[in-house]
Amino acid sequence: MAALETRRSRRGLSPTNDSLEKVESSVHAHRTLPRAAPKKRRGGVANIVVMALATGLVATMALPAYAFAPGSKDAAFKASESTEMSKAQAQAVEVDAQSATVSVAREGFTATTPEELAAAVAAAAAETRRVEVAAQMTSYAASYSGPSVADYLANPAYPNFDLASVFNVASQYQGTPYVFGGATPAGFDCSGFIMYVYAQFGISLPHSSVGQGAAGTRIAIEDAVPGDLVIMDGHDGFYAGNGNILHAPYTGQSVRIQPIWTSDYYIVRIGI
Repeated sequence: MAALETRRSRRGLSPTNDSLEKVESSVHAHRTLPRAAPKKRRGGVANIVVMALATGLVATMALPAYAFAPGSKDAAFKASESTEMSKAQAQAVEVDAQSATVSVAREGFTATTPEELAAAVAAAAAETRRVEVAAQMTSYAASYSGPSVADYLANPAYPNFDLASVFNVASQYQGTPYVFGGATPAGFDCSGFIMYVYAQFGISLPHSSVGQGAAGTRIAIEDAVPGDLVIMDGHDGFYAGNGNILHAPYTGQSVRIQPIWTSDYYIVRIGI
């Protein structure tokens, strides 16, 4: 205080009691007041701001997808022209020229083609048929002990030939079962039937419908009489009159007379 009074006196100020009291009070207060608490760091405020921004970002990302989809009512999110074209029109894909030349090799496996499968089925059916025919022929040979075609050709049963007699002999075999390759009364096929009947008149014919058609003379259909031959594609028989045929039809059937079922045939006469 003495120093303060000295400084004031030097400046030409004469301290009063009131001023001295104020100075003393100020000094005393300065000495007795506690220190202010240190300020908190700004890091807490910054963290709050960051968390607020993150919350807003998450809320924005969670908006329904349709809010941004093309076609939204908001003009800002309507489908672009290119997007509409991709929906309504065919797309074109350009392939690199080098890619177009790449060859693809099959792996090491094979597969049955439809043609190969059909051929295999046909072969199996043919084999089944061959087995059936072999069984029929075995039974057929064992069931007949009468004269054969060769026997009749060597010693004809009817040396006098005429078509009416041929047809009468042929008619006797109605009911004989069809056997593929058969040429005796144990069983006939179509050409075997004709061959066996004509052999009894001393006339030799091949065991073939085509060969029998070539062995005689072709005549007009209106001139046909019973005993003439009806020649078809792969089949033949005896003309029976009135548009009928006497023949050995097919497996499961027997020698019989029936109407001719096709117009694709011609008449052959044997012996002229």
